[in-house]
Amino acid sequence: MNAALKPLILVVEDEADLVTLLSYNLEREGFRVITAGDGEEALLLADERSPHLILLDWMLPLMSGLEVCRQLRRNPKTRETPVIMLTARGEEADKVRGLNSGADDYLSKPFSPTELVARIRAVLRRASPGLAEELLRFSDISMDLAAHRVRRGGRDIHLGPKEFALLRHFMQHPGRVFSREQLLDIVWGHDVYVELRTVDVHIRRLRKALNETEEQDVIRTVRSAGYALDNKTTM
Repeated sequence: MNAALKPLILVVEDEADLVTLLSYNLEREGFRVITAGDGEEALLLADERSPHLILLDWMLPLMSGLEVCRQLRRNPKTRETPVIMLTARGEEADKVRGLNSGADDYLSKPFSPTELVARIRAVLRRASPGLAEELLRFSDISMDLAAHRVRRGGRDIHLGPKEFALLRHFMQHPGRVFSREQLLDIVWGHDVYVELRTVDVHIRRLRKALNETEEQDVIRTVRSAGYALDNKTTM
């Protein structure tokens, strides 16, 4: 699978050895991983990179995991992002506090990598079914991830790798606006230098392929913001 199509996990943890262990096991299971060592960096990365799920340690420098979780829930861009809280605290009252702060699940240290991956997959299935399914649908567009095939209104849509990755991301987050910077990071990778206008070029190619027979344009341009997949009139 193209690396850009794998779910992106933000690991928020200040213990270097644990970060290394988590990153290794998650990447081995097919996830992409980005990391943050404190709460402020976590909030910045969550806002910029739009991860599919956040693994959040309770005890962090500068800001507690509980406060990070609360701030994530107050930000419209990260309000729906699933959070699994990791902590050495195992008491029931602590678990309740973590869940009440907005976490979707709670895992006490020490934990097995196998259990962690199972929890991640379960939360992703609930929060983003498209990540666990091989068929995505939006309006009259269907996307078969296993066969790498896109159809609209009964006809096949032929897409290049970048256009396919863009459409998949849009279909996993319908209605959500993504900036050019975010799309560059998601599709091309955080460490690859590509000019912003490259995104516009591939969006035009995607539009041309999807709208070959004059169908409604489902790629919405939002001035000074970016692009979204929805049925509203292009702005």
